[in-house]
Amino acid sequence: MSDKIPLAQRQIHVEGYDFLDRSVEVARLWVQNGGPATCIIDPGLLQQPELFGMLMVDTVRHAARAYAQCYGMTEEAALARIWDGLDAERDMNTTPLSTIQDHGKPN
Repeated sequence: MSDKIPLAQRQIHVEGYDFLDRSVEVARLWVQNGGPATCIIDPGLLQQPELFGMLMVDTVRHAARAYAQCYGMTEEAALARIWDGLDAERDMNTTPLSTIQDHGKPN
């Protein structure tokens, strides 16, 4: 993350995308600079957990393209590094899930 722009100003702007009128938001992700991640998920919108998994794979593929374009690497290299990060976190979680809310509220 860039230290030149305050984190609060580095939000992803989605205004003006017409597909949003036909879509639902199922998750939001934040990360503190050098700190923990916060993930808010509404599982009621994707009733089958497998669908969330499929969405995450699509997200990884889109992220690989974005990293390739931003940092001048190939999509394949970016994808491999993203999978490496996923595998590392699956093998040993780096943060506890201490912020889970009650059912019916965002998690």
